[in-house]
Amino acid sequence: MTDNADLEALRHEVRSFLEAEKPQGWRDASRTQDDFVKTQRDWFAKLVKAGYAIPHWPAEYHGGGRSLAEQKVIYEELARADCPRLLLSFVSTYHAFATLHECASPEQKAKYMPRILEGETWCQGFSEPGAGSDLAALKCKAVREVRDGREVYVVNGQKIWSTMAQFADMCLLLVRTSSEGVKQAGITYLLMDMKTPGVSVSPIHQIQGDEEFAEIFLDNVVIPVEQRVGEEGKGWAVAQATLASERGLTLMELSYRMRGALSRVASLIREHGHEDDRGVLRDFGELVTQVDAVCAIADQFLDNRIKGIERMGDASIVKNSYSRALRAYSKLGLRLGGMSEQYIAPITFGDLNTGNWMADYMNSYAWTIAGGSEEVQRNIIAERMLEMPREPKNWVL
Repeated sequence: MTDNADLEALRHEVRSFLEAEKPQGWRDASRTQDDFVKTQRDWFAKLVKAGYAIPHWPAEYHGGGRSLAEQKVIYEELARADCPRLLLSFVSTYHAFATLHECASPEQKAKYMPRILEGETWCQGFSEPGAGSDLAALKCKAVREVRDGREVYVVNGQKIWSTMAQFADMCLLLVRTSSEGVKQAGITYLLMDMKTPGVSVSPIHQIQGDEEFAEIFLDNVVIPVEQRVGEEGKGWAVAQATLASERGLTLMELSYRMRGALSRVASLIREHGHEDDRGVLRDFGELVTQVDAVCAIADQFLDNRIKGIERMGDASIVKNSYSRALRAYSKLGLRLGGMSEQYIAPITFGDLNTGNWMADYMNSYAWTIAGGSEEVQRNIIAERMLEMPREPKNWVL
């Protein structure tokens, strides 16, 4: 357990670093995809060098070995300083790290972990057009063969909603190697080089103008067996380690970022002459209270995790609270902006609170789906936290 004096010293250290080094005008420098990628790579490299990029990694890596309390301080300060979110490297430092750290062979760890810190970008090849919420229904097929004296998997299929796949060097890939038994039993986990022949990527143009996601098409892609994580047919268990890696600190950081972005709503109130409009001030007060509540819920979640008393369903409460508050935030900003906010305006790639209120409002709805829909989160809370009976199968209205 880190004492308060140590935490305050760390806070001062991080704050001083950010005052001197945080990117200036990074939103204006992220108006195109190419500029966004450059901004992200440069900022990640700075944080790696300073020891603030991967506080959740083991101590043998520079900047790793931090306690949860220390990690919380770092993310609080990053949010407070309004630095760019590390969206481009998010899958690399969370999903790929958790998978490699918990499930990979020593050889795989030694090969890939240092490359992440050098800037290698990973994406995630999980969801498919017919396998989203029901991920175990995936059909991307891998057949084991021997080619040129080497055992390989030959993969065919399609993946979708893969974040930043168009910029990725490597992919965490789930494939089906068997159709026997339950769906989960035939899934295998592979590490795929995105430059492998037969891999093609198509960005998905989103409604608000971003291209955060992409489709991945796999046509007779050859992946060596030594790039499998875990045993063949046991990839479902490995995937759970991947998916469990992003909750907690991420949601706390996002909540604090939204609190900082409330100043943009306050600016709209002043700019449009609503300082004495009691209805507007009431709605803004309700929004501030809602955002403060989300931050408090996220804080409590992290405190429970630090103390080792986290409950199944706690992360789902934070997730739903945040996504609802994000929608309320962007909706009020859009309303206050009036007709001027209905026009096409530049967006900031990789941000959720860009100041382009129409884009932010449309993007906020994605957060009620991404990472597990609101309905899925409610089921987790009801069934695993409140121990309510499960919904009967084949139930219809």
